[in-house]
Amino acid sequence: MEMEKRRVFTVFVEWDPETKLYVGLVPGIPGAHTQGATLDELHQNLKEVLELCLEELKGRQMLDNLPVFVGLQQIEVAL
Repeated sequence: MEMEKRRVFTVFVEWDPETKLYVGLVPGIPGAHTQGATLDELHQNLKEVLELCLEELKGRQMLDNLPVFVGLQQIEVAL
């Protein structure tokens, strides 16, 4: 029996004051973005959409080219 591969992805989460929803996206994965009224709902929605996106990439033999999280940086600019 083949062991299931697992991977943790980094998600960028913002609060949209206009829609009053949390918005999340997985950098580097086309189509991996969604929203939710709560962080728990956003987490579940992101998991579902990420699974769909990865299934699509798997079908196109592109799983070996997934981005690798390196870190975060903050940049200060004048307003």
